Amino acid sequence: MSRRSSARSSGARISRMATSLTRRRPPWVVFTRRDDPWLNAETARLREQGGRVFRMDGRELREPKNLFAAFARELSFPGHFGHNWDALVDCLHDRHGHGGTTKDIAVLIDNADDLRGAGFLGLFVSVLCQAAWRANLQLDADGVANQHWPPFLLHFVFLLDDMPPSAFVEAAASGMDVKVALEEGRMTATLTGEDWPDPDHHE
Repeated sequence: MSRRSSARSSGARISRMATSLTRRRPPWVVFTRRDDPWLNAETARLREQGGRVFRMDGRELREPKNLFAAFARELSFPGHFGHNWDALVDCLHDRHGHGGTTKDIAVLIDNADDLRGAGFLGLFVSVLCQAAWRANLQLDADGVANQHWPPFLLHFVFLLDDMPPSAFVEAAASGMDVKVALEEGRMTATLTGEDWPDPDHHE
């Protein structure tokens, strides 16, 4: 799926990293309750900044084939989208406005409880983190900013109805180069390892 293949998280830790949908920094993926007040505040701020919010149904994402089709449809992927994990990374971080006037987006996945047993969940989280890292930072393999592709906001939120976010720690942490953390009732995921330079000075 990518040239990255080594580092993996062995579990969750407590994080002090601010969780936001309106900053170009990690965490890139959040698992939280559907009624979390943080979500309403963050999506409102994103919209105020001119960003957009897309919603997807987790019940439609339980098989990779359906997952790729749903992303292509909802985010207006180009016709040449390859319907595989590498192509998903490419189309997410290489966006042409997502069918609208802004590239800044948050993707909310409703009914995410249904993904608890998906064997590919760790891979899925890793793919989303990779796409968000590239979109938000637009750094090359050496950590140098890309002069031709301006960065844009891209974050993902899995919304849970019944299960606690902590129930997804093991599955999410199994993803390639994924680091998970628990804070304020949420589980967050970002990337770890030398292939993913520290973004702090690029915000």
